[in-house]
Amino acid sequence: MANNNDHKMSREEAGRKGGEATSKNHDKDFYQEIGEKGGEATSKNHDKEFYQEIGQKGGEATSKNHDKEFYQEIGRKGGEQTSETHDKEFYQEIGEKGGEATSKNHDKDFYREIGEKGGRQRRSG
Repeated sequence: MANNNDHKMSREEAGRKGGEATSKNHDKDFYQEIGEKGGEATSKNHDKEFYQEIGQKGGEATSKNHDKEFYQEIGRKGGEQTSETHDKEFYQEIGEKGGEATSKNHDKDFYREIGEKGGRQRRSG
């Protein structure tokens, strides 16, 4: 659709038409390759803080658009996928790493408190 009397396309329309033509001429591998090249170029031009910032912004935007059920569903799917591709040793290793990290960040009072909560939960459940 032309946006003026000279029958010239807008930039938006020209871009859309160009994108449609390109998509007809290229396959999935083409897009994966240019995505990979773009990712490599971006990683050379940006530091850790850049990725942390865009990750935080993306997470905030996602949390505004989705509810608890959304996160439960993607967590379930991720857990199923992980269980299909990893063995018992994988879970033992990540459990050990998590336990070590937790023990470095918490004191005896933390463990006493969660133990008491667990005990109350078992008695009432």
